[in-house]
Amino acid sequence: MCGIAVIVCGIRIILSSTLNRNFISPLPLLEQQTLFSVDDIKATLRRRGPDSLGCKKVLLRSGFSSLCGGEQDVFAFVEDEDSSEGEACPMGGGGGKEFTGELQFVGATLQLRGVNPIVQPLLDVSGNILVYNGEIFGGIQMSSDSNDTEILMQHLGQCCSRISSPHNENHTSGERRSSVPELLSRIKGPWALIYWQSSSKTLWFGRDALGRRSLLVHWPTKEDPRFLLSSVSPLASVNESSEFADGCGIAKIDFWEELPCGVYSLSIGTSGTDEDLVGEVLKHDWTDPKLKELITWERTSIQPKPEDLLASHQKVHSRKEDSPLMESKLVITASTDCLLTSPPQRVMMALQESIMRRTALNTIYQATSVDYTTKCNAPVAVLFSGGIDSMILAALLDKCMDAKYEIDLLNVSFDGPCAPDRISARAGLKELQKIAPSRRWKLVEIDADLLKLTSETKHVMSLINPSSTYMDLNIGIALWLAASGDGLLQDESCKDDTCDRVKYKSAARILLVGSGADEQCAGYGRHRTKYRNGRSAG
Repeated sequence: MCGIAVIVCGIRIILSSTLNRNFISPLPLLEQQTLFSVDDIKATLRRRGPDSLGCKKVLLRSGFSSLCGGEQDVFAFVEDEDSSEGEACPMGGGGGKEFTGELQFVGATLQLRGVNPIVQPLLDVSGNILVYNGEIFGGIQMSSDSNDTEILMQHLGQCCSRISSPHNENHTSGERRSSVPELLSRIKGPWALIYWQSSSKTLWFGRDALGRRSLLVHWPTKEDPRFLLSSVSPLASVNESSEFADGCGIAKIDFWEELPCGVYSLSIGTSGTDEDLVGEVLKHDWTDPKLKELITWERTSIQPKPEDLLASHQKVHSRKEDSPLMESKLVITASTDCLLTSPPQRVMMALQESIMRRTALNTIYQATSVDYTTKCNAPVAVLFSGGIDSMILAALLDKCMDAKYEIDLLNVSFDGPCAPDRISARAGLKELQKIAPSRRWKLVEIDADLLKLTSETKHVMSLINPSSTYMDLNIGIALWLAASGDGLLQDESCKDDTCDRVKYKSAARILLVGSGADEQCAGYGRHRTKYRNGRSAG
């Protein structure tokens, strides 16, 4: 994942009634004591994007343009923090007034696609700026060696700049061109972005409809009048005195909120009565009807028909009486008959296609050239408990990737070799080695003591913020340790579990995790037991 952020200063923020809240921020200041600095945000995002870290500023001022017949306008100057050069947009006018507003973009990149290195934020010739954390699996045409951020920047630059606001006149440039919400509604895949559209003086930001990429927001307050967006919260913004909420309570309100899924715009103009800069936040509807249908879809409880339950009950008993050979024939016949129509088969095909798109269809970017003869050749890893979710992902991943690639299986244990997940992971490894003997599977065993993770706990608290329950913390620490890939690897020549292990750190750039199925299905075993007994699990 990449890390993205923007810090907006010197602009009075107005929240539209479309956000179900009426709010006008206090008068902002460019220089004021705040809870944390831009450097704190950079340090936090750097951990999410080890390949590169960049920063660009857009300096804003209001004034009267000689090019616009004396009308008051907003002028922007793009400044690269790494150099003294900049570009004014638009050129000319303004009368030399000092800048009163500032937008500072920060982008840290963990590059997954493309053949050339990318440094965010991206800046095009029109002065548009993009920081992006996501992947494009459809909706926008991409070649296998393209980079998502570059392709998206090209399409965003072709969007029209229509935006309506009481404080900002309609801007139109060109006909029959997609708007930013229309373009983002077409993207298939997880994403979060922040985009400065120079022609309309509009900041666009948002998350995909399912919220698969994080983006936090801080609305201006008297204590901190900045408008902030960030992939993750800096450690300094976590209230050290606040405690986790218990199962029945609600956590204390924090500095950050999770931005609700959707596309938003902050259009910047002048107040009319004076030259103060004003920005109104609007939320825009998705334009894809199928996406709207997905969001509003309400699942209904499907009760199995009595004849289905009876048939299942009889089939279970008949299979117990059959010989193993006969049972296997029944299974093969049933799966063959239902290959194209069975819902489980369709689910498995969709899941395999999803894994294929994330791992094998595109060129996986490598920071350094990979030597396939070395012992470090695993571009993809699976967060592996040995349970049904991770076993299915690993088995399908084997079908998607060439056998020359290794696959790291990352397993976390807080109770050493006695933990259920460690036992099932070792058993699962043996099964995978049976079904795919030509693949090199590497079980990375990550041992930890939850009581000794003091500094790690504080860091994970900032990563999961504003989530604040003990369950959030426990899951967050397990995922954080697993994603580090730093553990021990058993000697492959060893035939049992008592051999010495060697230190190993996974270099995989893509991690697959199967999560949520158990929660959605309310447990696995109870459904199978109820179904066998001729009843519904409810």
